Amino acid sequence: MRKLTLLTAFLVIGPVHAEVSFDRLVNAGKDKDSWLTYSGTYNSERFSPLAEINTSNASDLKTIWAYQMQPSTYTGAGLVETTPLVADGTMYITEPPSTVTALDARTGKRLWTWSPEMPEEVLNIGFPKVNRGVALLGDAVYVGTLDAHLVSLDAATGALRWDVEVADNAAGFSLTLAPLALEGKIIVGVSGAEAGVRGFVDAYDSATGERLWRFNTIPAPGEPGSETWQGEAWQTGGGSTWLTGSYDPDLDLLYWTVGNPAPDWNGDVRPGDNLYSCSLIALDPNSGELRWYFQFTPHDTHDWDANQIPVLVDAEFDGKNRKIVALANRNAFFYLLDRETGEFLHGNEYSKQTWASGLDEAGRPILLPGMDPTYEGNLVWPSLQGATNWFSPSYNPQTEQFFVATRLMGSVYYKADVEYEEGMPFLGGGEQALSGDDAAGAIRALDVLTGKQQWEFMLHSPPWAGVMATAGGLVFGGSNEGNVFALDASSGEALWDFQTGGAVRTNPMSFAVDGKQRVVLTGGSTMYVFGLE
Repeated sequence: MRKLTLLTAFLVIGPVHAEVSFDRLVNAGKDKDSWLTYSGTYNSERFSPLAEINTSNASDLKTIWAYQMQPSTYTGAGLVETTPLVADGTMYITEPPSTVTALDARTGKRLWTWSPEMPEEVLNIGFPKVNRGVALLGDAVYVGTLDAHLVSLDAATGALRWDVEVADNAAGFSLTLAPLALEGKIIVGVSGAEAGVRGFVDAYDSATGERLWRFNTIPAPGEPGSETWQGEAWQTGGGSTWLTGSYDPDLDLLYWTVGNPAPDWNGDVRPGDNLYSCSLIALDPNSGELRWYFQFTPHDTHDWDANQIPVLVDAEFDGKNRKIVALANRNAFFYLLDRETGEFLHGNEYSKQTWASGLDEAGRPILLPGMDPTYEGNLVWPSLQGATNWFSPSYNPQTEQFFVATRLMGSVYYKADVEYEEGMPFLGGGEQALSGDDAAGAIRALDVLTGKQQWEFMLHSPPWAGVMATAGGLVFGGSNEGNVFALDASSGEALWDFQTGGAVRTNPMSFAVDGKQRVVLTGGSTMYVFGLE
């Protein structure tokens, strides 16, 4: 338990009423007015079924209200990357690095706010001081903190219910993701691979904070997958799990993505495929038992982790109805897998890459020679930030279109010698990314079943913001230059844009209040809520 916790609660318009049952989360796609979990639904489509804002009126969008993130008392507070949740007229957001705030969804008026008191020496090796959001379950709000705690708050008042330490921050562990709420459980993963941690996925009892199970993403000797490591390299193997997963309630399977092996860039000290790094793992949510895995980038030496959102798709594939998981990977390939078995169904390049000639029949990359980092430096596409990154793709089930914010950038990769020291960077090299005219970005629309590009909307620089499709035929996104925009989903034509004045680093979301649709994006430290009136 944390020794000191600072609680501040501002009740300004009366009590907040929130009750989000597991059944409500399962049926979140039918709850059009709300946004109940990080990616909108357990399928992680980041798709809004609202259609009041559409291709015929998007140009009339205006700012309804805006919220300025509050200056943190914590030194070095980081970037804003939160996805707001909305339930029963209340919006729940996080402010960097680990503050939770409840707002009136109609006006943006602050109802309460809570911040943990953290030591100034909190470690965040290899990632910014961010928090990507909360989870809702029952009448509670759940948040992970930069110093690796998981916290439960009363949704009505912000009062602390419980606070558990997930891992030792002094060793490099942190929580920067939005938790995922299941029935009676809160699921979290950890950041910290660049400190040489051994990653894991945890489940906690939602009522008490008791840890129910842990799945270690780097297997110990004798465990399945341990043959892909040699010597003691598994103990500092990385495999952090810092992005929210997806869930299939019918199969009762949890899907979570795993980050890079450690150290980055120098694979000599960790021979083998290095499971389960750079993989999608399917877990039994009741026991944490591994059902199947698929590794996208075996023995990764470019920091192309698999921490991207797995999107669950039900569609006809090769003449058969299939339960599919689609993922646009950081390594520049788009994948379709059978989500019951993990079988590789399809893969294709969706962005420029120079490290593989393609994928074999099992989905394993066919490596080109001489593409590993060198002491002198080696130019490879994509950059270590990848063809995409943590920010969310979107899937429109009505049109079977998959939308992804794409980074068009290469890097000169360098290799270096490395020694492990707890709590210090565990990096086997580095990179010098191309910039200026040698780098760009795009929003790309893909046919979800073939991966074939349908259109692209070019951006001046590689993006750090995700996308959201809507039933109104739109795709919302944002750019580093501060523009938020709405595109025609059928053509990619820009229909509306707004200059926020700050770089956009969030994923769009949408909700409705009093029957009026709202769209939310953040520029800099200001969150904007847009609507027609």
